[in-house]
Amino acid sequence: MGRAALASERVGQVFVEGRRGRDRLEFTEYGAGDAWVVLLPPLLVPRRVHDRTARMLASSGLHVLALDPLGHGRSDKPADPLSYSVPAFADQVVALLDQVGAARAVVGGSSIGANVALEVAVRAPERVAGLLLDGPVLENALGAQLSVLTPVLTTARFAPFALTALRLATRPLPRRLAPAWVRLVLETLDTRPGPVAAVVHGVLFGRFGPSSAERAEVTVPTLVLARSADPFHPVGDAETVAGEIDGAVLERAEAPLEWRRRPERLDLVVTRFALECVRPARRGRRTRSS
Repeated sequence: MGRAALASERVGQVFVEGRRGRDRLEFTEYGAGDAWVVLLPPLLVPRRVHDRTARMLASSGLHVLALDPLGHGRSDKPADPLSYSVPAFADQVVALLDQVGAARAVVGGSSIGANVALEVAVRAPERVAGLLLDGPVLENALGAQLSVLTPVLTTARFAPFALTALRLATRPLPRRLAPAWVRLVLETLDTRPGPVAAVVHGVLFGRFGPSSAERAEVTVPTLVLARSADPFHPVGDAETVAGEIDGAVLERAEAPLEWRRRPERLDLVVTRFALECVRPARRGRRTRSS
């Protein structure tokens, strides 16, 4: 915890061209240097979910960017379903890399964020130094995901007063002294019904992620984290993508929510993987400073 506190943090913004003009995206930057990592959150969840992981990676010498894609966290939230899709989120990652001057980065994400990371590797492979896929959502997960996202979409579209009431009821709750997971839940709930419906609609009815054939063409180093006893992120999906990508490493959680509740073992696995992916960049940085 002490080492992580040494990594500098600052909030930044990047503008991307959208259907209605320029959209503003917000991100947090941790650490410094030329060894870049980008972290992407699950659907509707703000980037705060990766705070601890970002600080841990930054304390190991990596330069980490945690992004709120459009419709998430503190980024703009247009109420237009056509503004949202996994490919659109992937393009936003590339725009972020352009903004900070990063030629390549390890791109990682959780849940739908893992799908976005895969999409970046398919659309812009030259920008990806490695992939970190935490609980990817592929064919085996669709049924469970639909069972949750469909009611969310229906409520936000046809009974928005319910989400508005929940938002107004939770907004006054004190956050500064609350546990991190409570702050994360409260921030997730603090979104108007229109953007919630638009995000879910756009993702569900758009391209959910790269096809099996496209995933098999990915050649970058890949670490896949398989969650245990999680019907929304079944082990089968993690096994599938790890089998499709040549040389991918599959790391199985030893207990449900291991990376959230007891993160030490997986922190070590993830840090070693990211450092290995960016090793040439780290060597180049030492050479320039010598």
